[in-house]
Amino acid sequence: MSDPTTNPASSQEPYPAGAAPRATCPVQRVPAGSGGHGGYLVTGYEEAREALGDPRLSKNTAAFFAGKESGRRLHPAVAHTMLATDPPEHTRLRRLVTGSFTTGAVDDLRPFIARTTDALLDRWPADGPVDLVAELAVPLPVIVICELLGVPEPDRAQVRRWSGELFTARAPAVIDAASHSLADYMTALIARKRSRPGNALLDRLVSARDGDDRLSEEELVSLGVLLLVAGHETTANFLGNAVLALLQHPAQLRHLRRHPAEIPASLDELLRYGSPVSTATFRFTTEAVTLRGTRIPAGEPVLVAIGAAHRDPARWPDPDELDLARSAAGHLGFGHGIHRCVGAPLARAEADIALRKLLARFPALRLAVPAEQLTWRRTRLVRGLTALPVLVSAA
Repeated sequence: MSDPTTNPASSQEPYPAGAAPRATCPVQRVPAGSGGHGGYLVTGYEEAREALGDPRLSKNTAAFFAGKESGRRLHPAVAHTMLATDPPEHTRLRRLVTGSFTTGAVDDLRPFIARTTDALLDRWPADGPVDLVAELAVPLPVIVICELLGVPEPDRAQVRRWSGELFTARAPAVIDAASHSLADYMTALIARKRSRPGNALLDRLVSARDGDDRLSEEELVSLGVLLLVAGHETTANFLGNAVLALLQHPAQLRHLRRHPAEIPASLDELLRYGSPVSTATFRFTTEAVTLRGTRIPAGEPVLVAIGAAHRDPARWPDPDELDLARSAAGHLGFGHGIHRCVGAPLARAEADIALRKLLARFPALRLAVPAEQLTWRRTRLVRGLTALPVLVSAA
């Protein structure tokens, strides 16, 4: 299927690209791109929510692509993660990790998140620009998920580079190579943990595999890779998007500075307005499905455009305006249904702590370049800035 997030124009500001198809038809057939598959694009909010929760839309990519020659050579541990499974496999895999991302478990991590944020902000220069993406938005969630999983500190920079290549819309060979590097690294890390067990989440998954065989070796590697990549990629993009949105809306930024206790409640609107997810991961119909009057035959890929759905005026009045006073409950930034992001509580905690500390420590925070000079990552699924140069001094 052609992916609008890889279009150079929509890379700059992809949400308006969803307005035209949504206005004419919120569910429509789209042609195949080069080497891709045709399918259906969902841009309306209600239609997107319905699609994400419909069990007739399968995520079992192995079943869909069986016998189809794609020319890709993604490592199976990346191509067929928990995200690409249906119940009962999905239910079993998800149950193994859910306990590590409950609100209570995340609360225990908040002191570490706070210390990490302080340490990163301590390195910011008092004068001259600093890239908020490179110096906060990316390293914070990388450090936190690596700490949670038990990834040694010397390995974290390389893991981040592989993850960036995996999500960047570059030559397929680059993406495929990154998938193999991540899988090979996770295989080696698991072997090290077997020889020197610890108390991190990955150690507990190894115990589940070796204790009562609830995980196959392939599932163990795949789950480790998924948690490592998904545990920071979306959050990193969200932090950059959220800060940019606030800098472009100074009145609302001032309000949050005066009332930092409102930051947790503001996250839903920030997720809606600056969604870090452009499109949901791959789905296909296992039988004919009708979405708001549009009949989708069995066996068709379905692309759910989260970013476009978040700008649907039928769901949110003036959707192109950031309004922290509005209720954005029901946004799809963390997905919907059984595949809703298991790490949502962790992502919210990281964003809450980072924004509180950033706004408190740098009252003069502002863009270092005109907003129109900022560029967006050309990615397949997520939306984020390549860099966000900011100034912190009042001069």
